[in-house]
Amino acid sequence: MPYKNKEDQKRWQKQNREKCNEINKKYYLNNPHKKRIGSWIEQGIKLRENEDWDSIYLYYITCEDCESCGIELTDDKKITATRRCLDHDHSTGFIRDVLCHSCNRKRD
Repeated sequence: MPYKNKEDQKRWQKQNREKCNEINKKYYLNNPHKKRIGSWIEQGIKLRENEDWDSIYLYYITCEDCESCGIELTDDKKITATRRCLDHDHSTGFIRDVLCHSCNRKRD
C-alpha cells in the first residue's frame, strides 16, 4: 500500500490493526528465519505503538538471562526449565519480558 509519508502509514496501521496482524502472520509464518514471530502473532501477542516485530525478535534472541530470576537462558528444542520464553500478559496481549520457562509458567 503506497503512503504519502510515515504518519499516513502509522495512521492506516493503527486503524487497520487486525488486517496488519493477518498480513504479518502470513509473512512471518512463511519466512523460515522469522517463523517464531508468526507463532507469537497466532498466540495473540500484540505490539505497543512504538514496537515492531523485528526489534522484539532481536531483543528476544540476544537476551541472555531471565529477566525475573537471572538464570542463563537456553534455546533447547525440548521444554526445559531454562528454555527462553517471550512472556506476555494474557488479558492485554502485550509483551512483558523474556523469561526462562520456569518463571514464565509461574506468571499469569
